[in-house]
Amino acid sequence: MRILNLRSLGIMTFVVVTSAGCSHAVPRELADARQAYARAQNGPARTYNPAELRSAERSLALAEATYDDEGSSHKTRDRAYIAMRKSQTAEVQARMLASQMEEKKYQQQAAQAEKSAYERTRSELEEERARREQAEAAAARASSELARVAAVKQDARGTVITLSGAVLFKSGQSELMPMARDKLSQVSQALKSEPGSTIVIEGHTDAQGAAKFNERLSQKRADAVREYLISEGLPGDKVQAVGKGESDPVADNNTAEGRANNRRVEIVLQGGQQGGQQGASMQQQPQRSGSSTSGGMQSQPGGMQPTTSPQQLPGTAHTRPTP
Repeated sequence: MRILNLRSLGIMTFVVVTSAGCSHAVPRELADARQAYARAQNGPARTYNPAELRSAERSLALAEATYDDEGSSHKTRDRAYIAMRKSQTAEVQARMLASQMEEKKYQQQAAQAEKSAYERTRSELEEERARREQAEAAAARASSELARVAAVKQDARGTVITLSGAVLFKSGQSELMPMARDKLSQVSQALKSEPGSTIVIEGHTDAQGAAKFNERLSQKRADAVREYLISEGLPGDKVQAVGKGESDPVADNNTAEGRANNRRVEIVLQGGQQGGQQGASMQQQPQRSGSSTSGGMQSQPGGMQPTTSPQQLPGTAHTRPTP
């Protein structure tokens, strides 16, 4: 009888201990809630969704307190499930917010890059426009100055700038006079605005004297003009000199005025991207009423006609009988 009682007491003790151990086993819902909260706390929710994270923390604390009071009861499991869902919601919302903010940041960066590219392009266009306007203004000034010392026309050869021989050389000589250098300096400034052009300098004389002499004289005069223009900065490989002698008159050699107009130097611009525009600009320069350019030729309906200028410098009247 005593042995039976001891055995019964041992079984009861085992049941009590086993029952007590089972009552303190953490329910799966609470374990899942703890893991969900830990993941949310260590993720983007701390930065992007702190309010929902705190709500999940309070729900988990309530589930933990219920578990301490009631063990693995239905209430404990329900509250643990709610805490888990709140942690998951906080994490999902945080990731969505992080993605939206990243997208917004990318869009802002793209917009800023586009704006910077636009501003850079606009600035480059403004600078290009300013450079073009400066170049056009410089060309216009050069053309205006050129129109004061030479006649400009367009023909099959290109843009032709005509200078009177009386302005450049003494009778029968090929050395440039001082005033000629001033005028050629102005011409060179206009020619520099046409860097792509080939420049042909043609020397011409009247028909007085021997043809061979006139041809040699016209070549020397063309060479003198070429050398001076090169000294002013024009590229030597783009400037040619040709002596035409008396072979290409533009007026009647039987009159003093005609011979004066035949004694000339023509600077021909061939090619270049803006040669035609430059020549047109030069031709459109206003002239003084009742006069033409110094010693120049002017195109009339009946062809090239000789002109005289009231601005002819003293000592350069077109009355010499020799080239």
